[in-house]
Amino acid sequence: MSRFVDRVTIHVAAGNGGHGCSSVHREKFKPLGGPDGGNGGNGGSVRLVVDPQVHTLLDFHFRPHAKASNGKPGAGDNRDGATGDDLVLEVPDGTVVLDEDGKILVDLVGEGTTFEAAQGGRGGLGNASLASKARKAPGFALLGEDGQHRDLVLELKSVADVGLVGFPSAGKSSLVSVLSAAKPKIADYPFTTLAPNLGVVQTAGDVFTIADVPGLIPGASTGRGLGLEFLRHLERCAVLAHVVDCATLEPGRDPVSDIDALEAELSAYQPALDTDHSLGELAERPRVVILNKIDVPDAADLADIVEPELVQRGWPVFRISAVSHEGLRELTFALAKMVADYRESHPKPQPRRQVIRPQAVDEAGFSVSADPDVDGGFIVRGTRPERWIAQTQFDNDEAVGYLADRLNRLGVEDELVRLGAKPGAPVTIGDVSFDWEPMTPMGDDVPVTGRGTDIRLDRNDRIGAAERKQARRLRRGVPQSDEDGEQDVR
Repeated sequence: MSRFVDRVTIHVAAGNGGHGCSSVHREKFKPLGGPDGGNGGNGGSVRLVVDPQVHTLLDFHFRPHAKASNGKPGAGDNRDGATGDDLVLEVPDGTVVLDEDGKILVDLVGEGTTFEAAQGGRGGLGNASLASKARKAPGFALLGEDGQHRDLVLELKSVADVGLVGFPSAGKSSLVSVLSAAKPKIADYPFTTLAPNLGVVQTAGDVFTIADVPGLIPGASTGRGLGLEFLRHLERCAVLAHVVDCATLEPGRDPVSDIDALEAELSAYQPALDTDHSLGELAERPRVVILNKIDVPDAADLADIVEPELVQRGWPVFRISAVSHEGLRELTFALAKMVADYRESHPKPQPRRQVIRPQAVDEAGFSVSADPDVDGGFIVRGTRPERWIAQTQFDNDEAVGYLADRLNRLGVEDELVRLGAKPGAPVTIGDVSFDWEPMTPMGDDVPVTGRGTDIRLDRNDRIGAAERKQARRLRRGVPQSDEDGEQDVR
């Protein structure tokens, strides 16, 4: 049995970027061929795309987790890693994407409209791309970035031309079933419909969609009786049709009072979208009144009494019976004309263009503030510093020195000095904290030592090539040689 799911929470994860490769070209008679480590591939992104063939969020209800593929690591001989494949998720037209806090991120309307739900991580640069005048053969590479992880809420606002509004058991589902091929659940008790039923109505030359919105009650605009869940499905309906039960036996109810109560709820409801594609307020949408169940004798008499009062309000009034099909033909053609007039005055929304906002030329790209949890400490925030931290191999001294050079060129050290940072002050960038040493020399004038080392860092415990060579000689029992080339015979 199919289900209509209109609100789900999904967990999207983009692919991680591949690590860069640290490699030196080796060939016969060319022992030092230079760096040839390739770059890592970018991770795949997760994108939401509007597909007109998708009408519900049911698939996300059963499979809420979505992850794109990771980028491949680089390799030697200047071979870059493969880029991860993007994951495309098809969503219905009229899907609103919200973050965990309920803030609207995007309103997906129009076939082909795309939203990047999670951005893939960048691949790390190989040592071939890191080679420079100062570092001709880098002994390190950059790590790939982690892909973005997000929890998003997808909310579907029914995109229908006509929305049927009425009290519970007013006959809305029955009307949808006789006007279209939809087969909604119909029963003789209130709140039979708990989710909108969509139907397609065909006339002589027009086709329009009709939505059976679950029954509303007084106080719906404040959330009573799941009213907010019901009202939000009317935000994109071009025409609102009041379906009135003329055969109700409840005391204190009549068609005019029912309409007045529902109009009060429509006026009090504030749509979540500030500008819903120029549809206007719900109170200003075109109206039509449908007096239902006139096949009952008492209902027909009541319709005769209230019809003149409703006509005075300027609304078209139709007397129908979903059981005997009386008045359905006139109602169908009238709704088709109202929808056609609306479409002429409101063109079909086009897929939204991507908006690119360039960064200001005078923007530093980072900020430095005092750490509230550490006395004398500072926190550096910014896209580039945090990305550089994530890409650094902290077990490689040369990579740490390269990070220090990048932060210095960005102006982080100057900003720390301006804010009065003392030597040894704890500085936090991203998930890494370290002690700041302002006297550490920076720049291209620093002499470069062996691969993977940096003379500016005192904590270097790597074994150099000369020491490894001497260790091999001792293991083989070869006597140690002095600087003059004479063997030590001691």
